[in-house]
Amino acid sequence: MSMLKRLASLLHVDQLSLFEAESSLSPPPPVITAPAATLPQARSQRALLLDGHSVGYELRRARRRSIGFTVSAEGLKVSAPRWVSVADIEQALRDKQGWILRKLVEQRERTQRLQAARVVWADGASLPYLGAPLRLRLGGLAHYDAEGRVLHLGLPSNVTPEQMRDAVQAWLQRQARALFERRCAHFAAALGVRYTRLSLSSAQTRWGSASASGAIRLNWRLIHFAPAIIDYVVAHELAHLREMNHSARFWEVVRSVVPDYEQVRERLRDEAVPQLGD
Repeated sequence: MSMLKRLASLLHVDQLSLFEAESSLSPPPPVITAPAATLPQARSQRALLLDGHSVGYELRRARRRSIGFTVSAEGLKVSAPRWVSVADIEQALRDKQGWILRKLVEQRERTQRLQAARVVWADGASLPYLGAPLRLRLGGLAHYDAEGRVLHLGLPSNVTPEQMRDAVQAWLQRQARALFERRCAHFAAALGVRYTRLSLSSAQTRWGSASASGAIRLNWRLIHFAPAIIDYVVAHELAHLREMNHSARFWEVVRSVVPDYEQVRERLRDEAVPQLGD
């Protein structure tokens, strides 16, 4: 077996992104223009020059049959069988350098979005609500000014950040339940399905779920996103009541009520959830 064929048989790319399907790894990566210093760097044991970028990586030897790559906020980690040489590992990294650099840039951008999404709990703070900024104000009577997109909390100016956060979160959850109930009723009728129960979730890694019994769970944090994204998640979960899988038939069910679901799904993958400190 030639060296290239041997490397090809060894190479394995692990699933990296929470929202990214494996099939999306195949298109050629875009040109990377970010300077190397801005890329996430692992607590590296080694470094390698990839397309002009010095990329640190952590190498772990493991009982496995293939070379695996993972990219996270900590940078690039490589797992390899004990018998594979460092030269072979670094050749595998070069073979996938476009993909690796693209993932490092995506991770850097996601980290920046998360940092920008942190909410400072004080009078005048803002956070996204239905895809647009919502301003938070202390004092006065509690009410929501929909035209000005201002939520008056009715709390005194000396309120603690925790009290302010809890009041805002409770309001957001009430809005989420009311909206989700309306959208579930709409899409259940459109799909010809019947759900038995709707509950809110606070999961950190899942937007929704559906059970064979007809129970639907939706993450209340979706209320931060644009209505089109909320509709996609609602339709996605209700479509499972017809197809309890992610087959081609399932996606056709979703498409029947959300024709542009691929584009909306990509938007969801790019969204950063506000860091409320809960």
